[in-house]
Amino acid sequence: MSDYTFESQYWGDCCNTFDEDQKHYVYARYMGLRQKGYSFDVAGKTIIDIGGGPTSMLLKTINLGNSTIVDPLLYPHWIYERYAAKKINCFVSRGEDAFQEGYDECWIYNCLQHTDDPELIIKNALRAAKTLRIFEWVNVPAHDGHPIELTKLRLDAWIGKEGQTIQLAESGCFGRAYFNTYTQ
Repeated sequence: MSDYTFESQYWGDCCNTFDEDQKHYVYARYMGLRQKGYSFDVAGKTIIDIGGGPTSMLLKTINLGNSTIVDPLLYPHWIYERYAAKKINCFVSRGEDAFQEGYDECWIYNCLQHTDDPELIIKNALRAAKTLRIFEWVNVPAHDGHPIELTKLRLDAWIGKEGQTIQLAESGCFGRAYFNTYTQ
């Protein structure tokens, strides 16, 4: 079972999330989200975000249907109040244990390298929603806080559809990124 100390220390009191927030706009572009100003218009879709942390991209949506975030860390109470204000359900749970179903989409971004079983999480995501939108860093050797090295081949096999990779150097995003949208 993962030790989430690394991630907890990274987020600290969750007051300054700019480092991750700026990356969301890059992730969204590759995940095929429609940006409207500083928001993503999801046209009433229901979405489950696996591993979205204290600053899920769901917070940046407009026209959001009944949606949920699943993340294993406990955050300050005001984080959950912020989600509640946006009518986003929160479950403190690992993605490996996410058994929700019936969503239009599942979003996974910059998450799987922090987990114990990314293949199981993708299996859960494909069961949870009709469409999976994913953005992950690949070819990064495992290290503290990131026990899994993801590759395009592994992600393609788990998803069942070939994704794409791109080398990025913008808005806090540096490295080889994998992205894919799979609709069942």
